[in-house]
Amino acid sequence: MELRTVNVMRYITPLREGGSLPALAEADDGFKYVVKFRGAGHGTKMLVSELIGGLVAQTLGFRVAEMVFVYLDEAFGRTEGDEEIQDLLQASKGLNLGLHFLSGALTFDPVVTVLDEKTASQILWMDALLTNVDRTTKNTNMLIWHKELWLIDHGASLYFHHSWVNWEKYALSPFPQVKDHVLLSYATKLDEVDKEFKKILTDERIEEIVNLLPDDWLLWSSEDETPSDIRQVYINFLKERLKHSDIFIKEAQHARESLI
Repeated sequence: MELRTVNVMRYITPLREGGSLPALAEADDGFKYVVKFRGAGHGTKMLVSELIGGLVAQTLGFRVAEMVFVYLDEAFGRTEGDEEIQDLLQASKGLNLGLHFLSGALTFDPVVTVLDEKTASQILWMDALLTNVDRTTKNTNMLIWHKELWLIDHGASLYFHHSWVNWEKYALSPFPQVKDHVLLSYATKLDEVDKEFKKILTDERIEEIVNLLPDDWLLWSSEDETPSDIRQVYINFLKERLKHSDIFIKEAQHARESLI
């Protein structure tokens, strides 16, 4: 697995959904990307969540827009008229993360498009593994593009890293936020999905995904660990959570029963 690196050539417009101020930008390969900036609210930890979550989704067979490392030159944005955007760009020099822009895509509406139980179970299982708190009826973070389902925005995953203490406890958490998942009522095949996905998301693949994280994203001033130490925590967290997937599966099944 590897990601291409592109350079931002033109800032097009901010996308003001959520608090991270992503933007639509054009890169030197001629394509447009939704860029997530390291200078936004949660800093590089949000980029870590986005990268790991997107690559896990890709590994499990979901459609995810191509991700690229986006390099932002120090001089970029100095002429931006909006002071808030200029500050964001100035704070984001270096490597950021971009997702290929799905032009013309429509927001997934669970009332209009009903997913089959297997697909719903697959998405919910992955979100419970990643502790993704942001796939709700208010914000599904799914798109319909060319009549196919695409998953977007995994930046709210792996929320244990915002406190960065006792990762073992979080790895074994039941993920009670699953009660708010937009696909909970359709997710009837979690046990079946669990067996299938554990064969795909191997320890080797987890290591391969996490090892793509740039050192530059893991230099946290409040921590003493090296980037290698931090990567190992993510690897251990995912392996441990996968090993004890019955914990979050049972929580989801109980939450679903309460809806009936």
